[in-house]
Amino acid sequence: MLGAKKQLELITGIDIGSTAVRVSVGQILFQGKEKSDLQIIGAIEVPSEGMAKGTIDSIEECVSSVSNALEKVEHLIGVPIEHAWVGISGAHIKTEESKGVIAVAKSDGEISAEDVERAMEAARSIATPLNYEILHVLPRSFAVDGQTGIRDPIGMTGIRMEVDTKIIQGVTQQIKNLTKAVYRTGIDIDDLVFSILAAGDSVITPRQKELGVAVVNIGGSTTSLVVYEEGDIIHTAVLPIGSIHVTNDLAIGLRCPIEVAEKVKVECGHCVAKDFTRKEKIDLAALGTELSEEVELKYLAEIIGARMEEILEKVDAEFIKIGRSGLLPAGVVFVGGGAKISGLVDLAKEKLRLPASLGYPLNLSSATDKINDLSFVTAIGLVKWGATLHSGGRQKGRKSKSVEQVSGRVKDWFKALIP
Repeated sequence: MLGAKKQLELITGIDIGSTAVRVSVGQILFQGKEKSDLQIIGAIEVPSEGMAKGTIDSIEECVSSVSNALEKVEHLIGVPIEHAWVGISGAHIKTEESKGVIAVAKSDGEISAEDVERAMEAARSIATPLNYEILHVLPRSFAVDGQTGIRDPIGMTGIRMEVDTKIIQGVTQQIKNLTKAVYRTGIDIDDLVFSILAAGDSVITPRQKELGVAVVNIGGSTTSLVVYEEGDIIHTAVLPIGSIHVTNDLAIGLRCPIEVAEKVKVECGHCVAKDFTRKEKIDLAALGTELSEEVELKYLAEIIGARMEEILEKVDAEFIKIGRSGLLPAGVVFVGGGAKISGLVDLAKEKLRLPASLGYPLNLSSATDKINDLSFVTAIGLVKWGATLHSGGRQKGRKSKSVEQVSGRVKDWFKALIP
């Protein structure tokens, strides 16, 4: 069994969050020449240290957490991890529009993949803000000799081609800190991927992307979202609020230790107070308090619901910015640990005035039940992102073009620092 695994190319995704580090490992199983199937063979979660609000505040502690997670997953699958796709998030991520214009290279005017790459490079040459690096260049639509709205121009004929893109950028220092932390664990980075993009790609269908859909990842201390329409990304955002704020509210409201508040949230958490009567109660002693104290479930739901409503209001504010409030036919798909709180879907339908559901990875087989854990959607999404690029190339430029320059340059620089 081990010998067979060593012959296979393993794809690893590392999601370094504020509350946990999650690592998932997948392999591509080929069935004939064309068909292939991605199987998740291992997934591990360990508590995160050295991270706050999606950014590193202690490299040493972060390295320790990631190393611990990698050791556990290597023990689980029996094969050493040598490289991985790493998710990056945080409130420092920002997006910007850009346009690239080129002249078609061939004399007969036929547009090739190289022309698309040149157009993407032209779009990349915008003046980035001080201390920012480009993470992704996402093509939205192409125009050839004035014909707009073209999805894939390869093979068409023209003289001048334009591409409208969305540029995703991150603070250089944060990118370097994350890269350094991962390299110090002894593995290579295939690429850095904006986490919500990987999560979004793994849980929604092309049909949903075409109609208009949002994916919202409620993490520990941040909530990130991506909005798709007509198959393209039209908006992304990272909000500095997450499920850890629910825990803090419970600790204050119940006057109990933070550990007990976390247990209350996980085991008894609910968003909608009207689902309970005043007679339904729990004893906090069963969840870790020293003294017996009965608390109404309705009161807990009021505390949790107030914070979850605030998160949803901030999500709706992002929809309002782009004129999509209440106007996404395929609705909102929730992922992340914070999405496990019972009643979220019903609350979201009411507050966002949209269809709502929980998102689970699509078109995957798995040997682990973690594939059905909302907390692991990003880590599994990173594996799927890597598998797509590994098996199908960049799909004629439709996939995001990540900055190999950042990864390569930073990799060489930080490897020189490792003793």
